Amino acid sequence: MANTVAPTAYIPRVAVITGSAQGIGREIALRLAADGLDIALNDIPRQTEKLEALVEEIKAKGRKAIYVTGDVTSEDDIKNLINTTVEKLGSVDVMVANAGIGPAGEILELDVADFDKVIAINLRGVFLSYKYAAAQMVKQATGGRIIAKELAPHAITVNAYVPGIIRTDLIKHPADAELGGAAGSALKWRMGIPLDSPDAEPDVVASVVSYLVKPEAYFITGQSIPITGGLWMD
Repeated sequence: MANTVAPTAYIPRVAVITGSAQGIGREIALRLAADGLDIALNDIPRQTEKLEALVEEIKAKGRKAIYVTGDVTSEDDIKNLINTTVEKLGSVDVMVANAGIGPAGEILELDVADFDKVIAINLRGVFLSYKYAAAQMVKQATGGRIIAKELAPHAITVNAYVPGIIRTDLIKHPADAELGGAAGSALKWRMGIPLDSPDAEPDVVASVVSYLVKPEAYFITGQSIPITGGLWMD
C-alpha cells in the first residue's frame, strides 16, 4: 500500500498521556510541554488533585493543558478522553499509553484478581488507547506518534519505550527495608539483579519519548527501545 501521508508533513501539536498524574507519565507530560506541545492528561479519578496541579504547572510553561479522568480499561472512558482532547485542544497528534501497574509479589502470592487487573490495565488499556488515538490520527490525515505497525501508510510511527528500574512509587515495596532500604531493592532482588545495579529518574524516559515525538524521528518505527541501564529485558 502506498503511503497516504508524507512523513515530513507531521508536526506534533497535542499529546495525550495516560497515567500522567505522577512518575514517568508526569515527567513525559512536562517534557513534551517544554518541547512546545499542548497536553491532555489522564489518570484515575482519585488522582484529580495531582492532575489539577500538573495542569497549572504546564500552563505556567505557556502551553495549554487539560485533564480527563477515567479508567484506561474502559472503552467509553478512552473514547471520552480522545473526544474531549479534540474538542478542547483541537487534535490528537501523540498518544503515550503510559498507564501501567506491576504485580506486588511472587507468583505463589499473587491473587488472581490482581493478575487480571495487570492484564486489563497493561494490555487492554494500551490496546484501547492506541485504537481510538489511531482512528483520530487517521481521520486528521496529518501523521502521528503511537504504537501500531499497520499504521505506517498514515505516517504514524510505531515505537515503545521499555523502562528498567525507574525511581517512581511503582518500584517501592515494604521488603526494601530488609535489603538496605533503597527503593526498588526488593524488585531487583526478585528479578535477580544486583542491588548495586543502576537505576534512574523518570526524566531519562521522558527524554527518549521527547525525541520519538519529533518530526525528524519519522524513520524510527517498529522499535522497542530499552531504557534499562544495560539490563537485558525480553
